[in-house]
Amino acid sequence: MNFDYPEGATPLDPDEAQGLLLSHITGRSELDRWEQENIAEAEKWAFRRTPRDILSDGFIKRLHKKMFGTVWRWAGEYRTTGKNIGVPSWQIVTELRNLCADCAIWIEHGTYPPHEIAVRFHHRLTVIHPFPNGNGRHARLMTDILLVHLLKQQRFSWGSGNLVSAGECRQQYIDALRAADRQDYSALLAFVRS
Repeated sequence: MNFDYPEGATPLDPDEAQGLLLSHITGRSELDRWEQENIAEAEKWAFRRTPRDILSDGFIKRLHKKMFGTVWRWAGEYRTTGKNIGVPSWQIVTELRNLCADCAIWIEHGTYPPHEIAVRFHHRLTVIHPFPNGNGRHARLMTDILLVHLLKQQRFSWGSGNLVSAGECRQQYIDALRAADRQDYSALLAFVRS
C-alpha cells in the first residue's frame, strides 16, 4: 500500500506499515474509511458511560486500541521508534503519567478554566506522540472524553472540518499546535471552539 501523508502526519516505518491487518486495502482513502469506522465504534464505547481511570496511561492505551484495533496490529501499543515529532520512545510512559497527574491537579484546584485545561492536555498529548500513528485523532478523542466526563463540558468542534486530509482546516490546527509549542494557547483555544 502507498501511504501518502498530509503535512504534519507521522510517517510509519516499514515494520509499522506491516502491522496493517486488512490486506485488501490499497489506498489512503480506503484506510481512512476503515479507521473512521473503527473510531466511530470507539466513540460509542467512550461516551456510553463514564469510563474508569480516564487520566491513566492504561486508559490512554485502551482507547487507542478501541480506535484502531481492527485495522492495526500495534493499536494500543506505544511506539518504539523515533518520529518526526514526539518525545523519545523511552520517555513515553513517564511523560504520560506526568501529564495525567498534572491534569488531575489542574482539575482539582481549578488551575485553569475547563476549556484551557482540555487544550493544555490535548497539546501535551500531541507533543508526547505516544503511538506509531493516529496520535492526533486519539488526542482529540481523549480531550473530548476529558471534557465530557471529567470537566462536564461539551465536546470541542475542532474547527468543524476535516483534520485528517490536507486542507485549510488541518493547517489551522497544525499552526495552532505550533503556537502552543511556544506557550501561546490562544489560537488553539479559538480553533477548538470554531
